[in-house]
Amino acid sequence: MRRITLVVLMILFFSYLLKAQNADTAEAFTKKGWNFGMLPAVSFNSDLGFQYGGLINFFHYGDGSRYPSYDHSFYLEVSHYTKGSGLFRFAYDSDQLLPNMRLSFDVSYMPEQAIDFLGFNGYDAVYQANWVDDTHPDYRSRMFYKHKRNMVRLHADLSGPWGIEGLQWAAGLEFYDFVLGSVDIDRLNKGKDEADQMPSVEEEPGLFERYQNWNIIPQDELNGGSFTGIKVGLVYDTRDFEPNPSKGIWTSLLFYVAPKALSDLDEGFSKISFTHRHYISLIPRRLVFAGRLGWQSRLGGHVPFYAQPLMITTRLRGAYSEGLGGQRSLRGVMRNRVVGDAIVYANLELRWKIAEKKLFNQNFYLAINTFADAGQVTKKIEVAGAFDQVPDIYLLFNKTDYYQSGAEKLHWSAGLGLKLAMNENFILSADYGRAFDAQDGESGLYIGLNYLF
Repeated sequence: MRRITLVVLMILFFSYLLKAQNADTAEAFTKKGWNFGMLPAVSFNSDLGFQYGGLINFFHYGDGSRYPSYDHSFYLEVSHYTKGSGLFRFAYDSDQLLPNMRLSFDVSYMPEQAIDFLGFNGYDAVYQANWVDDTHPDYRSRMFYKHKRNMVRLHADLSGPWGIEGLQWAAGLEFYDFVLGSVDIDRLNKGKDEADQMPSVEEEPGLFERYQNWNIIPQDELNGGSFTGIKVGLVYDTRDFEPNPSKGIWTSLLFYVAPKALSDLDEGFSKISFTHRHYISLIPRRLVFAGRLGWQSRLGGHVPFYAQPLMITTRLRGAYSEGLGGQRSLRGVMRNRVVGDAIVYANLELRWKIAEKKLFNQNFYLAINTFADAGQVTKKIEVAGAFDQVPDIYLLFNKTDYYQSGAEKLHWSAGLGLKLAMNENFILSADYGRAFDAQDGESGLYIGLNYLF
């Protein structure tokens, strides 16, 4: 409900700006000192309950000489569902606090009663939509492809210039703590009519429970774990303005290691990540082509299954940095649908700034974007052998109902977006994407802040 209401309000404001865009042609206000944007969070989910909370982002522009660049950004988001899920996040970003360096800091606690778990290796893991459709004869449970996950995350990221213009060094320290388990069906069923209640996981085990029983998920990973990651790398950045570039490129190469000595893992692991973003101005100040190409791969060690979806970035741009699938990678594809030892992905967008207006002593603009997203597993997690060892009697269905080795291919989605920006930096975003293949789900509507990249 919150998502639909917010989109309607954006469209109404969008219509107003279209009518008024020629009424004020003076230069945009130069912002000084403090400014903020905020967004309430009120919604209802039949399984998770009522959501309440909101977010607020404070910007400090100093004397205004660097506007629209800010000196400091403070971000706070608190939201909670009555049945336990929530998001509690504080983030800070500045290139003025430390001399000749940029510091980004993030601390988050994310309890999720029902996060997607769809198996490994993309299309190799078969998705049975009928099993979660409570109107279908083959219905099993709406939580069949879910499990419980509480995550604590700490990020501290630094970067700075390194000799050549545009070239930067980047480094960071990350800490993750995961507590995992089965969905608390009793809690989600509370207050529901008997006809709407879901079967317990003992009565109808979900995919998470079945993977446990079949030893596809190692026993020492079932309840989660914690680790500290260290990343270092290089970035080449020629963008003209970070929140919404009109030209330039941004390319990064990062190495990531999670040592055994800084974790409770039986074995540490290492990864590599490459990302390239390209921005081309097609119509000055109006139409921009934006493209992103990324690749991430395990280099060594063993990555626990709960850490596989994490995307390696120089700094966090939103609450979630996981994929592939969902708000931050393949919009319209189910969250974390494409999980493997190595992944490749691409995002293509056309961004059209429709209207600009000075209102309430603030600078607003409205934009629309069309996009196409794609991604694929390029190195698979070894699970085919584990499936071969599972006796048919334990599957209750054919093995091909769960896993089809060699089925993985490119996952596609496409859609439209609407952006409402205040003072260039606070960008309210609504993206709607549709998956091309039913194995990836149907569609997704994503409300949040900022462009995807």
